[in-house]
Parts: sequence; structure tokens; C-alpha cells
Amino acid sequence: MDIHFYKYQGAGNDFILIDHRTSPLKDIDYDRVKLLCDRRFGIGADGLMFLTAHAEYDFEMHYFNADGRPGSMCGNGGRCIVAFARHLGAIGLETNFLAVDGPHYAKISESGNWVDLQMIDVDTVNKDGDSYVLNTGSPHYVALKENLENYDVYSNGKAIRNNDTYKKEGINVNFVEDKGDHLFVRTFERGVEDETYACGTGVTAVALSMAQHQGKIGHIETPVKVLGGNLNIAFDYDGHQFTHVFLGGPAEKVFEGDVSF
Repeated sequence: MDIHFYKYQGAGNDFILIDHRTSPLKDIDYDRVKLLCDRRFGIGADGLMFLTAHAEYDFEMHYFNADGRPGSMCGNGGRCIVAFARHLGAIGLETNFLAVDGPHYAKISESGNWVDLQMIDVDTVNKDGDSYVLNTGSPHYVALKENLENYDVYSNGKAIRNNDTYKKEGINVNFVEDKGDHLFVRTFERGVEDETYACGTGVTAVALSMAQHQGKIGHIETPVKVLGGNLNIAFDYDGHQFTHVFLGGPAEKVFEGDVSF
């Protein structure tokens, strides 16, 4: 069966998107999803998403990691599927949709190329030595590093993701360097099992962790640079809970085509 697909990217985080509103989502072939995400034998992507209909929301987002398995929340994927829904004419410049971690609100710029996605509130940030551990829709480990441009993110991220503490459930590993006017972040993603050009829930986790680390309170805007471009995280922090958390960044269609599924 031939399926029409779209390829989107958000700050270099790339996804295969499929409009699945007219039939129920069932009997997903995980091996086929993995093959389609393969950069040599498939379309190539960090993940695959189905957009489906929902009675109470504008749509529902179903996300699969590049390893073919269902994933936890993907921030840049969420932003891309909002741009996709706008392209399909399913939404206007604002939307409320359902993802694996619950409802999300998002708004789109008039140009359609920038999406601000509201993330879940966060009230728990734990420590693992000098590093931070928290869940922003997906679990994240955040470590401060110097000279991050030359750091071996793959080897060190893989080691942390597979250590005795995190191996069973897996964790995304983020390394951050404070550049003064912005944060520079590199991420090793579980499910992709490699460094990616961006990670939306990851940069969100980093921004929240750095606010706590630096003792910031109030409304905070945090520009972040990743390998794939620039993102922005905005939130309110009262010293105990992070609320009104928004992940902003580009979301653009790369190409579309047909593939056997």
C-alpha cells in the first residue's frame, strides 16, 4: 500500500509525517517504521509521526522513535506536527492537540515557519551528582560542560544513557555550555541512540535546569543554540514550579512523496 508522506524539520530535528485522520491507527509495523527512518535504506528521520483525528482536540499526535518503537513526547516533533496540521488546513494559527504526555496548546506565526509549543509544567528537578535529572515530557539528564564544541557527545552520552541507573528505561543526555547571551546544547537521544541536531524536550530541560542552577526567579526567556539552529524557551519559575513553559523554534516542510508502507 502506497502512503503519502511529508518530511519536516525543526532546527535540524527531522521527521516523517503521515496524515492518518480517515482511518484508525492500528497494527503498526515497528520494523517498517524503523526502516523508513533509516538514513541509508529509507526516507531518513529522527522519528515518524501519525496525525490522527480526535473527538475532543484538533488532532492527536502519535510519535515513533527512529528505532521503530513508540516514543515519549517529542518537542520539536510537536512543533513540526502543528506546522503540518496547518499545512493540511486542519487548524488555524492556534491549536489544542493531544500527545502522549497530555494536551498541548500551540500557536503559529503568520509566516507559518515558527511554532511556539506549550510544554508540561515541571515541579521536580532531581540531582545526580552535579547533574540534573527531570522530565519535560521525556526524561532528561543535564550536565554542564566547557568547550562543548569539541566534546565527545556520542561516547559520553551513550555511556550515561546505558549506565546502571538509566539503562532499563533509558534517558536523553544533554550537555550544556553557558555562552552568556545564550546556552549551547548538544544532545544524545534515546530511541535514536545517537547525537541529534536538536531535541526540543531536551533544550527545555536544560533551560529549566539552568534557571534552578543559577537561582533565577520570575518570567525567564532563554535563547538556545543547537547544532541545527536556534530555539527559544520561555517560562515562569517561582522557585518551586516551572509553569507556562513554551518551546519556540522553526518548523519547515522539506519535501513530500509516496512510499510503500
